[in-house]
Amino acid sequence: MRPELFRLFDIGFPAYFVLLLSGFLFATALGVLWARRVGQNPDVVVDLGLAMLLAGVAGGRILHVLADGYFWDYVHLCTDPSKVDLPVGETECLKRIEGAWDAARKVCHPQQDCLGWAKFWAGGLTYYGGFLGASAAAWFLLKRDKFPFWKAADMAGFAVPMGLAFGRMGCLLAGCCFGAESNVPWAMSFPPRSAASEAQWKAHTLPWMGMWSHSVHPTQVYESAASLLICAVCLLYVHPRKRYDGQVFVAFLALYAVARFVLEILRRDDRGGMLGLSTSQLIGVGLVATAAAIHATRGRKKGVVAGD
Repeated sequence: MRPELFRLFDIGFPAYFVLLLSGFLFATALGVLWARRVGQNPDVVVDLGLAMLLAGVAGGRILHVLADGYFWDYVHLCTDPSKVDLPVGETECLKRIEGAWDAARKVCHPQQDCLGWAKFWAGGLTYYGGFLGASAAAWFLLKRDKFPFWKAADMAGFAVPMGLAFGRMGCLLAGCCFGAESNVPWAMSFPPRSAASEAQWKAHTLPWMGMWSHSVHPTQVYESAASLLICAVCLLYVHPRKRYDGQVFVAFLALYAVARFVLEILRRDDRGGMLGLSTSQLIGVGLVATAAAIHATRGRKKGVVAGD
């Protein structure tokens, strides 16, 4: 686990956010190449990418705060920080965080911070929240620029999973989004006071969160690999054979929702949800239904493929 990918001028750059931005750059570059190939204005794709990044971060953070199981931690961070436990050591607690060290429980209580919920750079973004926020921004911007909406959606069908593959490797370095305990040869153990160690300590399977975690499924790697595969399928197989604009996007929605639904079974970080399903699984069911509805309506129309 490597929360900071590197330091420059004594400023730490969080691994998750660096990989997220790297994914954004690669996805945008892929979109620009596509726009030039199909005779569209690549500047619109750049503007679109920036708008989707900002709206995606906002949406991802909001859904994380509301649905990932941390809502009351953010409330208590403002009203009563003594109810919030940070999985850090005594030295880091007292010097870097300047919090209060609970020697009996060996946890750190942070200082009061009523804006902690908004500090996305410290970690805590959900993909589906980002997807919904970015989709709303894309719809508005494409309408404003009179850019073919469904053609742009097809571009997103292979660009988004490309960016997501980078983002999930950022999750691996940050130690979030970990899986269930496992003895498979490729299982991974995370350092003391990592999210995995904290979760296993709370589940009473680890004596203390200051220990290395038990080996777990590297679900971050699984999802990164699945995203790259989805990108390849959408770009190299579906796109050349599409019968209507929007079909690549439909394929991406369905393939990712199914892959994510399965991977959620192996996840052991705080997931939120109801009816025995996580928040992401519930959203995924809705997206599969949405993909089916788009396919049913657009697939019936004639002449809805603009020249690529």
